[in-house]
Amino acid sequence: MSLQDQLLKAGLVDNKQANKIKKNKLKQTKQKQKNKIETRDEAKLAAQQAQTEKMERDRELNRQRKAEAERKAIAAQVRQLVEMNRQSRDGGDIDYSFTDGALIKRIGVTGTQLKQLSNGSLCIVRLDEQYELIPTLVAEKIQQRDEHTQILSNPATEAPDEDDPYADFQVPDDLMW
Repeated sequence: MSLQDQLLKAGLVDNKQANKIKKNKLKQTKQKQKNKIETRDEAKLAAQQAQTEKMERDRELNRQRKAEAERKAIAAQVRQLVEMNRQSRDGGDIDYSFTDGALIKRIGVTGTQLKQLSNGSLCIVRLDEQYELIPTLVAEKIQQRDEHTQILSNPATEAPDEDDPYADFQVPDDLMW
């Protein structure tokens, strides 16, 4: 026998009040069930949102890893191009001066290399804080792969302008500064 039945028998409550209490109890039970369902739905939504955020973080990490791998591959290609095509500077008895940013640097070159540097068929590239001489065509390939690689070159010699007032006063190739 329930507490409600006992109160009815004792005469402390009447049928109306008992029914009202019963309805309130049913309402509370239904509300609790509804809250449980909403809590489950909220938990599902939170889990889905957390999974979506994790997937986005994973995608970003994968993108960063892929970019790093590509950067390393390009650096390896540049290194290989320089090492395969660098000109030997053994016996370079002429100091060739060039600017590297705000600094003036010097490397020893041969007479032939000096002429090639002057007419633009050889370039200077910096690799691991060292300077190497490479052909201009290779330097262009390097520049296509990595525009941040520092390449120092003279423009290819062109025919002088017809109206150039200094056409008769050419700068010698072997001029040292």
